[in-house]
Amino acid sequence: MMNTTTDAGKTTPLMEQYYKVKSKYPDAILLFRVGDFYETFGEDAVKASKVLGIVLTSRNNGGSDVELAGFPFHALDMYLPRLVRGGYRVAICEQLEKPSPQKKIVRRGVTEVVTPGVAMDDKLLDHKTNNYLASLYFGKRDELGLAFLDISTGEFLVCEGDWAYIDKLLQSFNPSEVLFAKDKRKEFEKHFGDKFYTFALEEWVFTPDYAREKLTAHFEVQTLKGFGMEEMEMAQMAAGAVLHYLATTENKNLKHITAISRIQSDRYVWLDRFTIRNLELLHSPHETGVPLIRILDHTTSPMGARLLRKWVVLPLRHQREIDARLDMVEFLLQDDEMSRLIEQNIRQIGDLERLISKVPMGKVNPREVVQLARALSAILPIKTAFAESSNEQLVKMAEGLNPLSGVARAHRKAGCY
Repeated sequence: MMNTTTDAGKTTPLMEQYYKVKSKYPDAILLFRVGDFYETFGEDAVKASKVLGIVLTSRNNGGSDVELAGFPFHALDMYLPRLVRGGYRVAICEQLEKPSPQKKIVRRGVTEVVTPGVAMDDKLLDHKTNNYLASLYFGKRDELGLAFLDISTGEFLVCEGDWAYIDKLLQSFNPSEVLFAKDKRKEFEKHFGDKFYTFALEEWVFTPDYAREKLTAHFEVQTLKGFGMEEMEMAQMAAGAVLHYLATTENKNLKHITAISRIQSDRYVWLDRFTIRNLELLHSPHETGVPLIRILDHTTSPMGARLLRKWVVLPLRHQREIDARLDMVEFLLQDDEMSRLIEQNIRQIGDLERLISKVPMGKVNPREVVQLARALSAILPIKTAFAESSNEQLVKMAEGLNPLSGVARAHRKAGCY
């Protein structure tokens, strides 16, 4: 590890750089890359040593000791999930250039801020569960705006409603992190308790003009009419705050977030926290209990598991939609050949939602690129089978499937698989 001290009474250049970076991320544990180690200092070091079980030491910095705890850079994949699961925001500060004898200090900068609601690493995600970041705007007359974003899949949802409705949504979607304005913390805890991981933003983030600008700029549109939320000002402010938060956490390549949808309140039976708990839909309070989702979930892919979970907590209300879903299930049960074909190809597709989201964010690795090509190639047989079926809903579904044949061919020519 690098020596950070000079003459007594002086802060070394390295520590000056550290304090400058840390001042921009005061609410996060700063992993500061020094050579082959990530180091933490001061209070961050105390927290990290407890959560990670690593040795806490100290270092003299200009005549005063500063706490220090670190680990090898190649162990990041092991230690980062522990910090985030411990409820901490983590800012990763990398060396942005190679050390050289001509430079006294290496240029460094934060390349990523990882929080419970903004996670892309497979080790941080449950492949059967969405990882939602929620944002809440407190309006007047007991009306609120709410937005949900799963950055790992690109799903972006908004709605407006009263306290009871918003509470049911929070219970159903169970976000990993909730954003709200700093002056609303007491009000949030009064109505929703303290079980959610939360982060408070400056009040000015939740303003109409700023939110609308963030949304129209991201989706490259003049109005939000195409998303059905032109008049939903409270929902716009909640959604705009989400995009603002993503920018502050160094998540700026968000091309996979291509749409934003309204949650249709009249489409589902909204279950409150007591119903979800007492019916043991997702979890059982009993040590030997088995929740309903474990009995139902025999899905082939992570995408299917996440969809089934939504179906369990968001039951449909209208008979026409219910019958259409049941008709598709019955059709596939009666056609063994098609069912086997669909299952085999879905296994090849895997978790395409989360895989494709890694591409614009620059987090996809070579092995995943190969898997992406295989997944795209597996869509075509499904599309063909659905299009040739006698089930109206499957035919409509086929129209929405795009196997991106040109992309798959390019991968084959490049020798990816």
